[in-house]
Amino acid sequence: GADLGQAREIVDASGLLVLPGGIDSHVHLSQPSGPGIVMADDFASGTRSAAFGGNTTVLPFAMQQKGESLREVVKQYHALADGNCYIDVSFHLIIADASDKVLGQELPALVHDGYTSFKVFMTYEGLALSDMEMLQVMSVAKETGALVMVHAENYDAIRFLTDKLERAGHVAPQFHAASRPIPVER
Repeated sequence: GADLGQAREIVDASGLLVLPGGIDSHVHLSQPSGPGIVMADDFASGTRSAAFGGNTTVLPFAMQQKGESLREVVKQYHALADGNCYIDVSFHLIIADASDKVLGQELPALVHDGYTSFKVFMTYEGLALSDMEMLQVMSVAKETGALVMVHAENYDAIRFLTDKLERAGHVAPQFHAASRPIPVER
């Protein structure tokens, strides 16, 4: 700003970004988490909590289901957010259906509209993309300048370890991590 008057201390922020608050770039709001299960926080409670924590922007995930138009998913999440947010919101796009229409039309158009980050999954039934689909998404990202986040866990290895733990009676929450050791992410 100009003509701000005297300050007790002046901090030289030349070459830096000065933001009015934090940006939480990994948020799950009003997102399905399984059959009949939706995340506990909706846009009102999640953005209110973020504001109290000093964040002025959150980027929740807009999660596509198989067979859905990604453009429609973005509209649905905006409808959930509209009028219910205490801070600024934008979206990361979770791609669960890398169809020709999504890859060839919707993703490039959505990047043009400002949605420049996608998330893809290597695990979770209904979300996991094949290697070919992931490469196709990454190709679109490269062509459009978007960023791809990969939830990198091997689904078969997780199922193998989970089944083994369950057979041994190890079903307490502490065993969740044991079913997902670091090599499963590699």
